[in-house]
Amino acid sequence: MSLDELPEWLPAWCLDHLGGEPADVLFRSQQVSAVFGLRLAGGRDVVVKARADDGRAASCVAAQARLAERAFPCPRPLTPVAGVGALAVHAEEYRPGGEVLHGDSPDMAVRCAEVFARLMAELAGVTVAPPLPNPPWVRWEETGAGTWPAIDFLDRLDQSVVPRHIVEAAERARGRLLAGGLPCVLGHADFEAQNLRWRGRQVWAVHDWDSLAWQPEAALVGAASGSFASAGPPALAPIESSEVFLAAYQGFRGRWFTPSELEIAWAAGVWMAAYNAREMALCGGSPAGGDALRAQAAGRLRRANA
Repeated sequence: MSLDELPEWLPAWCLDHLGGEPADVLFRSQQVSAVFGLRLAGGRDVVVKARADDGRAASCVAAQARLAERAFPCPRPLTPVAGVGALAVHAEEYRPGGEVLHGDSPDMAVRCAEVFARLMAELAGVTVAPPLPNPPWVRWEETGAGTWPAIDFLDRLDQSVVPRHIVEAAERARGRLLAGGLPCVLGHADFEAQNLRWRGRQVWAVHDWDSLAWQPEAALVGAASGSFASAGPPALAPIESSEVFLAAYQGFRGRWFTPSELEIAWAAGVWMAAYNAREMALCGGSPAGGDALRAQAAGRLRRANA
């Protein structure tokens, strides 16, 4: 991407908030947020993120800043959130390096569970307004839209292409989640391999703080136990590895879940996997997550008592 292709608002925003205009584009990515890696005039490298302003961003950035202050391995925000038209925009430090680790083995589950336990322990000491609405892949509490949260671009597509087993798994898991009655906490809801960078055995950076959520701890851990191995299209870890993740997390946190919390954890993993599989089916993406859900649904739903 060249400088000429940057959004019109971005150079002036950088000058106003960071003290220099972009001199080079290091990278650009587009998922939920538009992310621009920039080298400013003067040589400083930064990352600017812009997303639709749904009211969540300020809390997410504030929580990220608190963890960075405590030396948690995450990029440090350089600005608060600023509105640019319908966008919420902020900048953070560029934290390059490290590698994405691949695999869904029990050993990898333990390594990731340790990072997630540390992350959740740090967030337990952070007070911000709940970052609502939750990201759609963990927004099972939304009412009035049937099984799924209302998302226009997905809801307009042909729903008949979504296999029935995906819808059934989501319905059963959602029923268990809504009956949970557990208190909500702040947590990372997109804990995937592609959002982690490692240097040897040490985690170097956790990314995607736009995806903080306000859900029960057990539900957030359960979602992570299924998604931790995703390094591209959404994947679902083997049941054995999710079991190891859940047990390791509790050990690192020094608190064991109640039987009800464990059921909520398993239900959350199913619902997130079903949400992702539905999106892949609607958008013509990889069927791998849906295939894994088909193979594992009975075992996971039994553990969820759903």
